[in-house]
Amino acid sequence: MDRQNRKNRILPAEWESQDAVLLAWPHEETDWEPMLQETRDCFRKIIDTITRFEDVVLLVDDNDQNPSSRFRFPERLQIVKVPVNDTWARDFGPLLVKENRKYIAVDFKFNGWGLKFAADKDNLITQRLFENRIFSQDVVRENRLNFVLEGGSIESDGKGTVLTTSRCLLSPNRNGRYSKNEIEDRLKQFLGANNILWLENGYLAGDDTDSHIDTLARFCDPGTIVYIKTDNPEDEHFEALNKMENQLRKFKTTEGKSYNLIPLPMADPVYHNNQCLPATYANFLIINHAVLVPFYNSPKDIEAKKIFEKIFPNREVIGIDCRPLIKQNGSLHCVTMQLPQGSLRKQV
Repeated sequence: MDRQNRKNRILPAEWESQDAVLLAWPHEETDWEPMLQETRDCFRKIIDTITRFEDVVLLVDDNDQNPSSRFRFPERLQIVKVPVNDTWARDFGPLLVKENRKYIAVDFKFNGWGLKFAADKDNLITQRLFENRIFSQDVVRENRLNFVLEGGSIESDGKGTVLTTSRCLLSPNRNGRYSKNEIEDRLKQFLGANNILWLENGYLAGDDTDSHIDTLARFCDPGTIVYIKTDNPEDEHFEALNKMENQLRKFKTTEGKSYNLIPLPMADPVYHNNQCLPATYANFLIINHAVLVPFYNSPKDIEAKKIFEKIFPNREVIGIDCRPLIKQNGSLHCVTMQLPQGSLRKQV
C-alpha cells in the first residue's frame, strides 16, 4: 500500500453514525451452556435496547433455532445463520475502515486470544458475512489473516490515533514473530493510523484477553479518554492503574494537546466459582443516540452512569445488567461490534 492510500484510510470512531451492531447468539455448544438461559436473557436485553436506536445483525449457529420472534423490534433484526464457536463479536467481527469514501472490511486473524480457546469457526466470520451478502456492494474484504488482531485490543479516535496495550499486542502467541515497530507499522498500514499510543501498564484480575484496551481506557471523543481508577491502596490493581494513569497524562493528541482524562470507578469485585472476574465500566458501548453501560448490581453502577451522562449529554445512557456475561470474563463491549453507516446492504 502506498503512502497516499495510507493517508486516505481511517478507522472510524465508535461514536460515529452506525448502520447496525453485530452480535452472536449464545448456543448450547458454547461455554454458556451451564448458564444458557440467563445469558440469553442478557443478550435479549442488549438487543432490545440497541434496536430502539438502530439495527442488529445477529449471528445464529446453524444448529440453533431462529430466535427473531423473541425480540421487541424483529423488523430491525437481521439473522445470519453461520457456525460460531462463541459470542465475542468484538474480537472476531470485521474491522471496517474507510478509504476514499468506501469501506474495506479488514479480516484479521482471530486465534482465541493467543491460542487459549478454539476459534476455527469464529475466524471465518468475516468471510461468512460476505458470503451472506450483508455488506453494501461497494464494501470489499481485505484478507489479513496472517496478522492477529482483536477489536477489543484497539481504540480509534476516528482521526488516525489508535490506543492499545503492549501486553496484548506484543503477546508472543499472537504476532510473536514481529517486533513492536513491525506491529506498529502494520497498524498504520492496515488501519490508516498515524499515531499509536501504547499503554505499558494496567490489568484486571481474571482477564484472559491479556489486557484488552476496552477493559481499561477508552476514547469518548478525540480529546477525551475515560479510564479505570482505584484510590484504594489495598486493591491489587492500585499500583498498575496508577502507573497507567501517569502514562495517560503524558499522552498527546496529534495536535500536541494533553487529553481530558476522566476516571471511572473501579467496579466492585464480582466472583464466580471463587474466581475474581474482570468487571469494568470501561466496557461500555456507544450506539446511535445512546450509550450502553455495563452494570454489576453495585452502588457504583449509578456513579458510573452519572459520569457517562456528563460526558454524553446528547445521548441516552442506559445500564445493562452484565453479571451473566462477566461469568465468562467478558462484558457488554466484548459481545458487540458496531458496523458504520453506509457499510450494510439495504434490506428490501
